[in-house]
Amino acid sequence: MDTNQTSQIQKQLIAGNLQPKKIYAALFLRLGLFALVQAGFASIYFLLNQPNPWMNSAKWWIVVAAITNVITIFLLVRWFKQEKTTYFSVIHFEKTTIKQDLLTLLGVFILLGPIGFLPNPIFAGWIFGDAQIGFDLLMQPLPLWVVIIFMVVFPVTIAFAELPLYFGYLKPRLEVITGKVWLAVLLPALFLAAQHCTLPLIFDWRFILWRFLMFLPFAIFLGFVIHWRPRLLPYLMVIHGIMDFGTSIYLLTLSL
Repeated sequence: MDTNQTSQIQKQLIAGNLQPKKIYAALFLRLGLFALVQAGFASIYFLLNQPNPWMNSAKWWIVVAAITNVITIFLLVRWFKQEKTTYFSVIHFEKTTIKQDLLTLLGVFILLGPIGFLPNPIFAGWIFGDAQIGFDLLMQPLPLWVVIIFMVVFPVTIAFAELPLYFGYLKPRLEVITGKVWLAVLLPALFLAAQHCTLPLIFDWRFILWRFLMFLPFAIFLGFVIHWRPRLLPYLMVIHGIMDFGTSIYLLTLSL
């Protein structure tokens, strides 16, 4: 971690602008928000006297994620401001190292593909016995107009919310608070993977386990890459958004 950033975080910790309890609580932020926002959709189905309101709410996960992303971005901007800095002063492209960073990113991307994709069908097949069962629970059609709107809103907002929270904000602060690099990398990675257990929240242990395991290798890999080269974070944010746009395209094909 940048020694200047470490110094600034230590100063904010001493000044009382940074509360360790808040940092630990923020690890659970998206895990809880996903479930809470989905509960709002379930309540609407319940009030409309629709059958299986919770299961019906699960299919709206792309909207749930987008709403949670907006809340996350709002909180990040506020938290950075409380520490006398700004979101974009911490998370930005380094102009002087763009060529070097793009070359490094190419090597990372070669590994990122299989690490991000393969655990999904492998763990689905192992847990369900048939990988398609997990996919069918997750990917359900929505009204076309909803998908068209959120196939843009979802990946754009997640790019600015997810990795910036876990590795742009929480990781360096956990490193200062705990004094342990391995813990500062591992905790955000574990919660990055675990948040998917409630996106959507389906009360089936197999689905919950699958959602955690399918992202775990990807999250740990990202954690170590960003620790190794913190300035790659904005590039990985872009890649993350593009990957989730691909997910949105698949959802669009189901909804046509």
